[in-house]
Amino acid sequence: MRLVSATTALSYLLFIFLPPSPLQGQEAEEVTPKDKLIIETVLRLQNFDLESSAPAKAAVMRYLRAEQGSERYFELIERFQPAEIVESLVQYSLANASETGGVRAAELLFAMDKGDYLVETTTSDNETNARAAVQLIGHVAGKQTVSILLPLMQNDAASVGVRTSALKALGKRLTGQQQIMKLVTTGNLADDLKFAAANALLGSTNKEIATTAAKHLELPATADSQPLPALSALVQRKGDAKAGLKVFQTAGTCNKCHKVRGEGREVGPDLSEIGSKLSREAMYVSILDPSAAVSHNFETYSILTLDGLAITGLLISQTDKAVTLRNSEGIDKTIDQEDIEIFKKQKTSLMPQDLQKLLTVDQLVNLVEYTLTLKKPGN
Repeated sequence: MRLVSATTALSYLLFIFLPPSPLQGQEAEEVTPKDKLIIETVLRLQNFDLESSAPAKAAVMRYLRAEQGSERYFELIERFQPAEIVESLVQYSLANASETGGVRAAELLFAMDKGDYLVETTTSDNETNARAAVQLIGHVAGKQTVSILLPLMQNDAASVGVRTSALKALGKRLTGQQQIMKLVTTGNLADDLKFAAANALLGSTNKEIATTAAKHLELPATADSQPLPALSALVQRKGDAKAGLKVFQTAGTCNKCHKVRGEGREVGPDLSEIGSKLSREAMYVSILDPSAAVSHNFETYSILTLDGLAITGLLISQTDKAVTLRNSEGIDKTIDQEDIEIFKKQKTSLMPQDLQKLLTVDQLVNLVEYTLTLKKPGN
């Protein structure tokens, strides 16, 4: 019996099972049973070159576009590494940075030597994407993590949120902790990163780092003058959601700036579904270090007018004629462009930076427990 090559066998299979190619621009994106058969075949063929068969590549690309995030999706990319998938793989990883699938996508990008796409995104004007890219790099860049993220953490041009994300990612590696510690002990760590640094270093499993950090850093005191526990300890605690609602409405002053199911004031983000968006750890960070976790479209801006009036608030609108900011009291102020001397995006959040001073540790834990119950219907 005459043996045939794997490529020849596949070509024969494609000839039998594939219908005539559709007209250009009319290619269906739906994965057919024949596509699935082809995919099963190419995965079993050793050393198969996807570029050697246009029909096979078309079937694989249809599958990748239609079944994004599936187990087979990752398997196909890992095996064939098609260049055409890189852009969508980047977008998928950024959109799912807090999920296993997003991290797997980032791993594949680095495996394909395309990690630079994520590195470039860390300096994007899109704050959400920049922080997601930093988070992913912290998960998958390995020994490259410090060389990539340390300069970003020290870049004053980057936002507090991005720099804090970089510090947090570095703080998960011993080499990163050592670099942060050097900045702390030499007095070169920016003040707006000290809260995040305290959490990263005081909670270190390395005794020497934790001991040295305690000589230079401390977490802020709470309403009863007790030191705030490290973030790693706070996330282990469970609170009383009912008591947390009361804190939200009283001592925490949260309803003065946030709405929940139609009640409260519309200054900051609506929190009606915040429990579906943030993890327990992220919730604590958003309360205790708000400038590090400011939401997209809720950045703070400041205006200095020609007659010396200073206004700080959220950007509500900006046109060629005027700019409108909403201050912490929920009041909108519109300034004509011709009257503005300085208009600048700020690095700090409009939300108070020392909210823990109003609360005891128990009240803080209860508040977080309550916010975690605010979820989308059905969740």
